[in-house]
Amino acid sequence: MEMLVGRRGFLMSSATLPMLAVPAAAQAGAGLPATAKAFPLSAVRLRPSDYARAVEVNRAYLLRLSPDRLLHNYHEFAGLSPKAEVYGGWESDTIAGHTLGHYLSALALMHAQTGCADCVERAHYIVGELARCQAAHGDGYVAGFSRKRKDGTVVNGKEIFPEIMRGDIRSAGFDLNGCWVPYYNWHKLYTGLFDIVDHIGPNEQAMAIAVGLGGYIERVFASLNDEQVQVMLACEYGGLNESFAELHARTGDARWLRLAERIYDKRNLDPLTQKRDQLANFHANTQVPKLIGLARLHEITGKAEQATAARFFWEQVTRHHSYVIGGNADREYFSGADTIAQHITDQTCESCNTYNMLKLTRHLFAWQPDGALFDFYERAHLNHIMAHQEPVNGGFTYMMPLMSGAKRAYSEREGEEFWCCVGTGMESHSKHGESIFWTGDDTLIVNLYIPADATWKERDAVLGLDTVYPFDGSATLTFTKLGKAGRFPVALRVPGWAKRHEVLVNGKPADATQAGGYAIVTRRWKAGDSVTIRLPLDLRLEPTPGDEQTIAVLRGPLVLAADLGRADGEWDHPEPAMVGQDLLAAFRPVDEESAQYATAGLIRPADLTFVPFYRQYDRRSAVYFKRFTDAQWKVEEAAFLAEQARQKDLAARSVDVMHLGEMQPERDHNLTSEISYPLAYRGRNGRDARTGGFFEFTMTVKPGPLLLQASYWGDERKRTFDILVDNQRIATQTLDADKPGSFFDVDYPVPEALTKGKAKVKVRFVPHDKNSAGPVFGVRLFTARQEPRA
Repeated sequence: MEMLVGRRGFLMSSATLPMLAVPAAAQAGAGLPATAKAFPLSAVRLRPSDYARAVEVNRAYLLRLSPDRLLHNYHEFAGLSPKAEVYGGWESDTIAGHTLGHYLSALALMHAQTGCADCVERAHYIVGELARCQAAHGDGYVAGFSRKRKDGTVVNGKEIFPEIMRGDIRSAGFDLNGCWVPYYNWHKLYTGLFDIVDHIGPNEQAMAIAVGLGGYIERVFASLNDEQVQVMLACEYGGLNESFAELHARTGDARWLRLAERIYDKRNLDPLTQKRDQLANFHANTQVPKLIGLARLHEITGKAEQATAARFFWEQVTRHHSYVIGGNADREYFSGADTIAQHITDQTCESCNTYNMLKLTRHLFAWQPDGALFDFYERAHLNHIMAHQEPVNGGFTYMMPLMSGAKRAYSEREGEEFWCCVGTGMESHSKHGESIFWTGDDTLIVNLYIPADATWKERDAVLGLDTVYPFDGSATLTFTKLGKAGRFPVALRVPGWAKRHEVLVNGKPADATQAGGYAIVTRRWKAGDSVTIRLPLDLRLEPTPGDEQTIAVLRGPLVLAADLGRADGEWDHPEPAMVGQDLLAAFRPVDEESAQYATAGLIRPADLTFVPFYRQYDRRSAVYFKRFTDAQWKVEEAAFLAEQARQKDLAARSVDVMHLGEMQPERDHNLTSEISYPLAYRGRNGRDARTGGFFEFTMTVKPGPLLLQASYWGDERKRTFDILVDNQRIATQTLDADKPGSFFDVDYPVPEALTKGKAKVKVRFVPHDKNSAGPVFGVRLFTARQEPRA
């Protein structure tokens, strides 16, 4: 069973989308081009909008960062004097250096999107410094990641590769011989170097770094047999297969293609080539870049199985594993297909996942245009990526919590955290114009209704897209200039949720053919012509995959959420529910221009105001609701509210909580163990100990009577173990299929003599002989309820 420990945990240790019909091959040739390509990012300039603001906030953020601080480890590990102190957070851990690759990409994309000259200067400086570092190593190596030895000493990450080449390969999923995801780290660097070439201009120095580093990595792989490579690839490697596919495409050297195809994790990718969904309990963002790499390889090799895996993965994730905002995963991991309703938590939707799913979508659309692909793209881009940035200082979320009352946690203004989602955030908010306009076979395709101006080189044309969508359903495309006038198709995406649409040319109703999710107007176009699409922005409800009773509210492409108050305030009310027969009839517009609605007699315990989810960066919100008829509510109300009250009461009385099986909580609680393993089951992390072993950790205590609560799965086969506090046994627990089909909690009184005068105690789980202890899916210490005096 896959160990559920996320990268965040490692260090700090959708609705059913009914519009997303599977892109059908039958659509090809029905008025749409066979293939398509996006306008270059440099050809698009954003007009004022939330998107344009996000770019400008991000540009200020990028220019606040210090290239020399990001280069610190690269310099130090090359034997050169660092020019500035290292950043904190992840840049001070064994993944150090990963941010520099993201930063290079962000600088290049920001230059393409805005023409920022400062970004070009910084990018060229960094490439020059990387070349210095690589030359100092003398063997092609260049990196900023470090290695933590068994004694805790932190050294140059280069130290692990001679061990690996001897066949000494040790990985725990994210750790490779004491270094955190080194190949993932290099994938980010490669992408940054290639983005410099693509968006700033030819750069021989960048390509020389890429080739030299490729030689070093190639020698590591060449020393291993195929079985050893698979062991090594059990450690997250990002999209390193994509990196070498790109290096082959840019150099023509077949050795890079051979290496790209060897970077193939059979355990995860083989089922996808066979169209089998075995994603449950796999770390989500570890997988997405692998599929992007297969998509890029397919574009080079034409191998059908590479495309099959990429398409099938996209279909399964978007239709069966995604939340209403387009994001996926709970605590970084996929759950079972169609189980979203069971995983609406404060750890949903890692932002990196959506960044990568949008990349994969662009590949699939380029192969065969289909509006269903961009129905997903629009949803995730608008509702998740736009929510990903704090729009004042430019910080980024790691997770996008969808649990009612949860608040978003953004990185700080000066960026000391440097999570993976900070890196992808730098990129995402540098390129909001990249997917608006596409072309193929002389067809102009408008995929996103984002206000912008663009240059269409092939027709010597300048386009303007005027809209305030998604707050108004109208968008007008105008040919401001059309040097090569003539007859050609203009395809405007009609979202799958739109029950109707209207197309006008030069202000008058026009006939449009329908194909593949587009309204297509073919005529002789000239400068000054315009075409308008009008879409209805109706309210609608969407259920989660697999649970018709758990619903979300949308208006056109916007996910709406109930406003539960300021993020810096408290929210301690019962989880809101919807009660009634005709739920949408209870919504009344408050300000339609900003998509604000209020409910009347709908929400229990009290009505709420609904607003666009992505704008609630400093608010608490509710996205998902259980729905009940009046009759159902009378039956459910007591149990529903009682459970909410129990959970709130338990949280209020909690003194300390231990999330077993998660790296950072286990580190924070000084966990020690022997013959003990983290594990995951039914979406919950835990830990067990086998015969002769134990696991022990510290917990904070306070004066007075305390209870120790442990969580178990109710279908365990028989086993017996002891629970000790400061080496004193407080309970012996036997598990024997106690509560089939559910998790359950057991409370153990802690004698006050064991906690008196102490700030912390040690809690230990020890199996009886020929038994195991647990698995235990979390431990909590909380105060005993004080009974009222007579």
